Amino acid sequence: MSEGHWVFPGFDPIAIQIGPLAVHWYGLMYLLGFVFAWLVANWRAAQPGSGWTKDQVSDVLFYGFLGVIIGGRLGYVFFYQFDAFLDDPLYLIKIWTGGMSFHGGLIGVITALWLFARKQRKTFFAVSDFIAPLIPFGLGAGRIGNFINGELWGRVTDVSWGIIFPAAGMLPRHASQLYQFALEGVVLLIILNVAWLLRAPRGAVSGLFLLCYGLFRFMVEFVREPDAQLGLYLNMFSMGQLLSMPMMLAGGIMLWAAFCRPQWYTRNDLLTENK
Repeated sequence: MSEGHWVFPGFDPIAIQIGPLAVHWYGLMYLLGFVFAWLVANWRAAQPGSGWTKDQVSDVLFYGFLGVIIGGRLGYVFFYQFDAFLDDPLYLIKIWTGGMSFHGGLIGVITALWLFARKQRKTFFAVSDFIAPLIPFGLGAGRIGNFINGELWGRVTDVSWGIIFPAAGMLPRHASQLYQFALEGVVLLIILNVAWLLRAPRGAVSGLFLLCYGLFRFMVEFVREPDAQLGLYLNMFSMGQLLSMPMMLAGGIMLWAAFCRPQWYTRNDLLTENK
């Protein structure tokens, strides 16, 4: 064992136990993220000229919740556990065994927001710009849940702030869960909400989300332990990095369009309003 490094104590994964009902920390973090999104979204909808009603807020959050669960599970299975799926196709629906993918959840949420926008006769980017600033809080809470569970740890390191996760061996590792909490949760929350408050042009907030999350995730993956069943591609990039690359590209294009080609979004608005 390395001397001078903190040993992860192994927290109880159950946050609240009432008889047979057990609420796990990770589930509690999801709940906190949803409550935060609901409160902030309703506050914004109540502002004059918001273009949103409380019923629409409830509906879009419900759509988003389904997108996270369905997309997150599908992404985890097909991106990270495809061999397990081939061996047992029912593994796809065994969500109680754990396993969710952010990138799969993102695809699910994008699909859900598109369906909601069509139903409500709103443009996609009007919806995505409204929702994007609400997401980082939940992402950060989820990373705290990962840390409490002692999972998704980082690679072995000799830095003084390394943490020993006994489940991964007795060598100090990067607390990559906390790095992601700081970047994806705190920094991204500030960036997106400042952009929203400054009334960034249509599509810019959504573009910032894709670009910044992709960049932050790409950076942290260099010190996060790669998935054992996948390893590194080209001895360099993890699956998380490969999936983040198109996010950064799409986010950059969206930001360029928002500031340099705003008529692309404006034309979309007019087409939607004239249906």
